Amino acid sequence: MTTTRTETALIRELGRVDYEPTFAAMRAFTDARTTDTRDELWIVEHPPVFTLGLAADRGHLLAGAAIEENAIPVVQTDRGGEVTFHGPGQVVIYLLMDLRRNKPGGKLYARQFVHKIEQAIINVLAAYNLAGERIDGAPGIYIAGGPDKGAKIAALGLKVRGNGCTYHGVSLNVAMDLAPFSWINPCGYSGLKTVDMRSMGVVAPLAEVQRALAHELTVLLDVSEANSAAGAPQAADA
Repeated sequence: MTTTRTETALIRELGRVDYEPTFAAMRAFTDARTTDTRDELWIVEHPPVFTLGLAADRGHLLAGAAIEENAIPVVQTDRGGEVTFHGPGQVVIYLLMDLRRNKPGGKLYARQFVHKIEQAIINVLAAYNLAGERIDGAPGIYIAGGPDKGAKIAALGLKVRGNGCTYHGVSLNVAMDLAPFSWINPCGYSGLKTVDMRSMGVVAPLAEVQRALAHELTVLLDVSEANSAAGAPQAADA
């Protein structure tokens, strides 16, 4: 029997939510999903939190006293990559997708997936007259020119399971307290400068950038947007 797969992605706007229950919800959704489960993009904003990828070296947490003084949790995750910071004023979009769905040959390779996510960020930055670029071997998006050339403005980290289902996602710095980035080696790179759109001269409402990035992701990932939903997801809603 041939299964008809959906081609729409549900956009969930979850507001400001703690990291750990969101991480647990992503795993539960992915555990329960089937080949008929609709893909979802979760738009969130997190209270301050440091997250560690599978390759993370805790030696990249440079200012333990500051982290403890500010009571910022440090959470081990199962995404790829090193240490990063999430906090208010940052767009975070989690991509709960089946890379095999509606793709030639039955799958979209992880490298292509990452490339499309990065291009979505570049396109959104361009809409605000900011030039972003990739750097080989360092996932994320960096400022392409000027005195802040090479500074990081967006990060990504993914988990791709053996069945092609993904979770975790991408973060874009809009208008943040950037100080906590100086307490770590962002993504494992010593001395890497981190910026946000505001420090680059762009004042934009967070909700506006959230929607712009979510839309650009759906366009580049070849899915159409289903009606948006608010509130916590139910595992593997079909």
